Amino acid sequence: MKRRKFIASLGILTAGWALAPLSPAKAFAGTGKKIKGAVLAKGKGLKDVVVSDGFSVVTTDGSGKYELEIHPNAVAVFVSTPAGYAFNHEKGLSRHYRMVQDISKRKGNDFELEPLTVDDTDHQFIIWADPQVKTEKDVQRMMAESVPDVQKFVQAANGALLHGITVGDIVWDNHALFPNYNEAVEKMGIPFFQCIGNHDMDYNKGGDDTSDDTFQQHYGPTWYSFNRGKVHYVVLDDVRYLGKDREYDGYVSEEQLSWLQKDLSFVPNDHLVIVCLHIPVHNEVKNNEALYAVLKGRNVHIMSGHTHYHKNVIKNDIFEHNHGTVCGAWWTGPICGDGTPSGYGVYTVKGTELSWYYQSTGKEASHQVSLNVEDQDAGSKKLQVNVWNYDPAWKVECYVDGAKHEALKQEHGFDVLAVSLYEGPQLPKVRGFAEPKKTDHLFNAVIPASAKNVKIVAIDRFGKKYTSEYNA
Repeated sequence: MKRRKFIASLGILTAGWALAPLSPAKAFAGTGKKIKGAVLAKGKGLKDVVVSDGFSVVTTDGSGKYELEIHPNAVAVFVSTPAGYAFNHEKGLSRHYRMVQDISKRKGNDFELEPLTVDDTDHQFIIWADPQVKTEKDVQRMMAESVPDVQKFVQAANGALLHGITVGDIVWDNHALFPNYNEAVEKMGIPFFQCIGNHDMDYNKGGDDTSDDTFQQHYGPTWYSFNRGKVHYVVLDDVRYLGKDREYDGYVSEEQLSWLQKDLSFVPNDHLVIVCLHIPVHNEVKNNEALYAVLKGRNVHIMSGHTHYHKNVIKNDIFEHNHGTVCGAWWTGPICGDGTPSGYGVYTVKGTELSWYYQSTGKEASHQVSLNVEDQDAGSKKLQVNVWNYDPAWKVECYVDGAKHEALKQEHGFDVLAVSLYEGPQLPKVRGFAEPKKTDHLFNAVIPASAKNVKIVAIDRFGKKYTSEYNA
């Protein structure tokens, strides 16, 4: 404890967010004394803005002022950016916070916000899951393929309000590549928020309380919130490091659940809530029922990554989008193990209504279906359709030579292309551990060997039609 107090003193003397990545953020823990500050816009105080250290949650008074007693385990104080204001960022990286070691207890700790010039009730955001770069070659592909795809999307948006959220595994244990990801964010040209993933953690430094140190020095707190229009965004850390090598599990700490309950108390019940984290909640977070209990009764969508496949799940009246990855099957091919193309989620907000599609890297937005036809025997062919963004509200229809084919059935299995690219220890050559993964967004049928044309029509929950055709 004496060592921690010494380091805390040193941190105040060497203030500045860009500390050496190896500096343990939690070593600069607060003393429990109150700090004072204000949230301002054009020099005027903003009322009822939420400020937090991840433990306590307070709001500004009529003059924009706040007081906050910093928790001993807090790493940062952040403002939950209110609707109608731009996101503070540095070359795209969110800077809505001030690290505890940079806070002065004698001077004001103010947050200056910039009013938006447009209404933010309608806006868009993208979800990047698992860029997961490990080598310079991975970085080159990210910069040559993924970044230009987002740039094209941003350009087509014509100045509409956009932001991005990366839901973990920014890198693949190689923290020296964080700056390369930062460069990618800068080039994409929109504000980005970051979640921590299991490959973004520090290993073998201690337990869960020290595993986030390097990430925090680059990207700040691992749980926080912000607002845009009538949407409240929450970022959580659901990767619990177990203190040895790469051992971890999915778990949302009690501290986060307590903070989230306080944070949501300031959010109107009719607002949309977007929860962003790394490990999927529906099946891999051990205490997911505790999280669901905090979110109960609200309109919630959860954004997750981690799995390297795409799956939509509705559980406890909460829609979870478990995203296919930016890196696909670890930068070894054009698709994930379930056949989902490398890519990212695109979300459109209109008030409290949310719509979405999956953007495949290098493809048009209309690319939502793949199909494969193979000879089965002399009289028949096997048809497989992959609708990777499928959920129960979709309809999938098949037409063979112009006539509707009723035999198309949803089945759980392996994508044919994924099997050809990844099955077996020798494939893919660079990273042989990447294997095909079973998925339930496949549709199979047997069609006549004489079939000349197969047309698939997939209709999403928003009534938008997507087609794919095969011609013999």
